[in-house]
Amino acid sequence: APSIRLSPAARSLFDEPLAIGVQGLGPRQQVTLRTSLRDETGELFQASALYQAGDDGELDLARCPALPGGSFSGLEPMGLLWALQPQKPFWRLVKRDVQSPFLLQLEVFEGHGECPGRLLAQAQHERAFLRDGVRRVPVREGRIRATLFLP
Repeated sequence: APSIRLSPAARSLFDEPLAIGVQGLGPRQQVTLRTSLRDETGELFQASALYQAGDDGELDLARCPALPGGSFSGLEPMGLLWALQPQKPFWRLVKRDVQSPFLLQLEVFEGHGECPGRLLAQAQHERAFLRDGVRRVPVREGRIRATLFLP
């Protein structure tokens, strides 16, 4: 059965690279990968890309270019993240509470086209803004308003 391979596996910092791969596909199988996340107001952001697995049934986004027809094309290992677009026009992805992560959904569908085929695999990944152990301290001193992050 196909499965999504992420590195780091379950959680990464928002500005760190995320390696995405799919294993267990058929040789040269055509698939659609889709990412989605909801911002703090509940608005949906999505991106999708069309791929073809290698002869071994493996798909590594760092080595396999996206085919034309999705949110982007070409060799873009992080394309499924930077190409996220809002469903509501002119909406922007803004993070107000840096203490909670964005929850990224990844899905692999069979085939290409407007309505992709059946769901083959899915995974979730947290994109955090603070490294473990970092404290957020509000600063209020006279007219100064700031936030201190320790260490």
